[in-house]
Amino acid sequence: MTRRCVLFDMDGTLFDSGIDFLGIRSQLGLPQDGRPILAQLEEATPEDRARGIELLHATEAEGAANGRLIPGTAELLAWLRGQQILCALVTNNSRRSVDAIVARHPLLSFDLILTRDDAAAKPEPDLFLLAMEKLGCNPAASAAVGDTHLDAMAAHRAGIREIHLISLPEWMANVIPVNVEYKPANNLADVHSGLEAWLLHEDASGSRT
Repeated sequence: MTRRCVLFDMDGTLFDSGIDFLGIRSQLGLPQDGRPILAQLEEATPEDRARGIELLHATEAEGAANGRLIPGTAELLAWLRGQQILCALVTNNSRRSVDAIVARHPLLSFDLILTRDDAAAKPEPDLFLLAMEKLGCNPAASAAVGDTHLDAMAAHRAGIREIHLISLPEWMANVIPVNVEYKPANNLADVHSGLEAWLLHEDASGSRT
């Protein structure tokens, strides 16, 4: 039987941390150019980079302590487990923050958790590639769920073609390369329906052997 897995982003996908990334960029004088904040800070002076990392860590810690699960998270993860689908969390957040969130929310249960401390952050494909390697899944039997252009680009570069994006802002949609196909969703209920259709298609096409 082919192993199948779903690789989830965290912030804005399964967990609402309330982090204002635009506000962080504004405080640090960083442009809204589609790149991750940490990637932008690589070009800053050592002093500005240190200040930016400190602000980001503090904001992530606050979000981990005060955030909440997005409606439908527990139900979707439980349904996937019932379908014997492996689930991984693949996030650009830090290991420290993710561990704090998972400790507060036991329903966030995964077969694997990877953070930016484990491999190059999205939009690089490294986290997705590492997750599939560790889970024993190939890209054709994997799906990605996120809420930003970074998720779509990283998943596509890793060879994944079943990509679901929740409530994607227009400016993010505009920076996704035209060859990157994804399925838009309004919420996790839409993702649930989309993944169900994907699994039915996989079964019909003989993915399980």
